[in-house]
Amino acid sequence: MSTNKQLSLIQVPFGLGAGRPGTEEGPDSMMQAGLIRQLRKTDYELAGEYKVRCPLPATANSNDGQVKHLPEVKEMSRLVAKQISQAVRNNTLPLVLGGDHSVTIGVLAGLSSQNANLGVICFDAHAGLNTETTTQTGHLNGMSLAVALGKAGLKLSDAADGAMPIKKENLVIIGVRDVEPEERELIQSEGITCFTMHDIDRMGIEKVIQKAMEIAGDGTDGIHISFDADCLDPLEAPGVGLSVPGGLTYREAHFACELLAESGRITSIDVVEVNSLQDESRRTARLAVGLIASLLGKRIL
Repeated sequence: MSTNKQLSLIQVPFGLGAGRPGTEEGPDSMMQAGLIRQLRKTDYELAGEYKVRCPLPATANSNDGQVKHLPEVKEMSRLVAKQISQAVRNNTLPLVLGGDHSVTIGVLAGLSSQNANLGVICFDAHAGLNTETTTQTGHLNGMSLAVALGKAGLKLSDAADGAMPIKKENLVIIGVRDVEPEERELIQSEGITCFTMHDIDRMGIEKVIQKAMEIAGDGTDGIHISFDADCLDPLEAPGVGLSVPGGLTYREAHFACELLAESGRITSIDVVEVNSLQDESRRTARLAVGLIASLLGKRIL
């Protein structure tokens, strides 16, 4: 059935922002897990597909001071932002398959260059708020939200002309259970909305999503969903770069995505940190594909 809903599928096989190999194979793993078949069960038509030709490491240990592979992340982000900007100009919903969570830097750069009033809901076991001066590892996948908020040396505008920082008032992080002391301080000092797993246990996922939609949707023109697969419980999704026990269950995650789809406010999606080298028979990739379908409005009946 023909619809007016159009989707641009952008694959970003990049893993240099992570601490271990495997996330660069995430896009292919999700494609092999039946993504196109699931997309046909939604109201979206596939308007186009693109695979970003990601940079290779310049040296065996490409570093810039304390941060690892910064030149490559900058180049990847620029290429991703270009594709995102084009998808938005074409009035399609960008669906990005990562790659590690540094891919989100390019995604948000492209989105914010086209839309200054963007809300962001990020599902993640980690806060993603490390900076070049606070990171313990030097991996840029742990800095994506710090970059997005303009709190890091790397800026969204480094990837796309006209890109602006995301407004902290319209950012929500869900599923957090592993936070560095410096990240905790930044969350508290900036008043960033962060629903930990403790909050989800206490409030229930439905109430959390309702509040998240209110915050991310307050005065914004659309909401971007950044879904890090490690927000899921490792018993459900073993194939991630850095697993943390006690995450979202299968049904909690699907219910959250279904509620977000019902809002009609989702304008872009990225799914990151699916690590095929850590996965078991593509369990994580298949779950990620199912959650994408739920975000795009797929229902049981």
